[in-house]
Amino acid sequence: MTQRKARAATASSAVMFGEEVRFARDAAGYRQEDVGKLLHCDRTVISRTEGGKRKPSPEEVEELDRLYGTGDLLKRLYGRVDWTAQVEHPDWFQGHVDMEAEAVAARIFQLAVIHGLLQCRVYAEAVFAISDAAGKPKVIEERTAARLARQKRFLGPDGPLLQVILDESAIRTVFGGPGVMRRQMQHLLAVARLPNVVIQVAPFECRQAIIDKSMVMLEMPDGRTCVYSESLDRGHSSDDPAIVAAHRRSYDLAHGAALPVADSLALIADALKGFKDDEDRARYDCLAQEQLQRRQRGRLHRGGPRVPRPRPRA
Repeated sequence: MTQRKARAATASSAVMFGEEVRFARDAAGYRQEDVGKLLHCDRTVISRTEGGKRKPSPEEVEELDRLYGTGDLLKRLYGRVDWTAQVEHPDWFQGHVDMEAEAVAARIFQLAVIHGLLQCRVYAEAVFAISDAAGKPKVIEERTAARLARQKRFLGPDGPLLQVILDESAIRTVFGGPGVMRRQMQHLLAVARLPNVVIQVAPFECRQAIIDKSMVMLEMPDGRTCVYSESLDRGHSSDDPAIVAAHRRSYDLAHGAALPVADSLALIADALKGFKDDEDRARYDCLAQEQLQRRQRGRLHRGGPRVPRPRPRA
C-alpha cells in the first residue's frame, strides 16, 4: 500500500505511458539499442520516451504498436496522456535538444547572448567559461563540442529553416574580449549566407516593442509547434495551443520591430568594425607602452655616471 501511494505521488501520466512502452518492449524481446536502430534514432531517444521525459510523435507510437505487436494499445494510452503538464526534470535541457534534432523549422528570439545554434567555437568557450563550468577545462570542452554538434543539422546542406531575431544586446555584450567577439560577428555574417538561415537584429530603440525573454518555437514533423523558454535555473517546453499562440504573437511583434535582413547584417558588420578597432587600439597601446619604456631606459643610460674606459694604443 505504501508503495502504491509513493507511485501515485510521483508518477505523471507521461511517466506511466513510458512504463507501458518499456513493458511492451521487454515483452517483445527488444533492447533499447535495437529499437533505436529500427526507428533510425539514438538509444537515448527511446530511453527518454520510456522515462516519460519525451513526447513521441503519433507516427512513432503507431510504429511502436506495430513493432511490439500491441495492436493500438500504446496509441490509445498516448491519447490520454496530459502532455502539456508542467513536469520539470533535472535534465530539462535534453528534452529540448531531442525536439530540436527532429524539428523542421526553428524560430528564435534571443536576448543578451548569441543563440547556441549560431555560436562559433571560441565564443561558446567564452560563454561556458563564466558559467558553472568555470575553471573546468574538460567540462567546457565537452559542452562546447555538444553545442557545435547541435549546429550541424541546421548549418549543413539542406538544413531546416533557422530564423533568428537577435536583440541588439546579443551583438553588443562582450564575451571573451574583442577578438572573440570579432570572430563571432564574422561567423554570423558567414552563416547568414546559407539559404535556410535568416538573421535579423532588433535594435535598442525598439526595445519597448519586443519580448522580455529569450524563446524558441520549434515546428515538428507532425505539425505541432513547441515553445521553449528558460528561467534562471530550468527550461520550460510546451505545445499547449494557448501557450503557443501567445508566444507566436510575441514573436510576430518582435519580427515586425526587427530591422530588415540587409540592415541587420549591416549592423552586425558595424559591430565587427567596432570590435576590430578595440583590439587594434589595445595593440597600439601595448606598442606605445613598449616604446615609452625603451625611451625611459635610454634616458636612464644617458643620464648615468660615465665610467672612463681604457682606449687601445695604436
